[in-house]
Amino acid sequence: MLTAVNPKLPMRDKAATKDFYINKLGFRQLGSADYPEYLMIQKEGIEIHFFAFSTLDPKENYGQVYIRTDHIDELYNNLLDHKIAIHPAGHLQIKPWGQKEFSILDPDNNLLTFGQAV
Repeated sequence: MLTAVNPKLPMRDKAATKDFYINKLGFRQLGSADYPEYLMIQKEGIEIHFFAFSTLDPKENYGQVYIRTDHIDELYNNLLDHKIAIHPAGHLQIKPWGQKEFSILDPDNNLLTFGQAV
């Protein structure tokens, strides 16, 4: 019966969030109306929502999303080619739990971890 999950993450600045996800990661904006306090984006089968949180302290933000992929090496290299910063502790590696993973942070310190089964 369940068909999808769409995480909702905090954002301080909608323009900065849109720029990062649309212009750097290749997502597109969803929805027919542009609400100042809300943003929906999509890429392939992934949909992420954002809500305005202007007083968010990025150092205290623990927002996280785990995104599965079937082309982890290609995705990782594409982000490197486009100068997207990889999380200092999140470079591409095989984890003990059988996933090949890497992580990045968005402008609000939301952690995006990408993984593929090995």
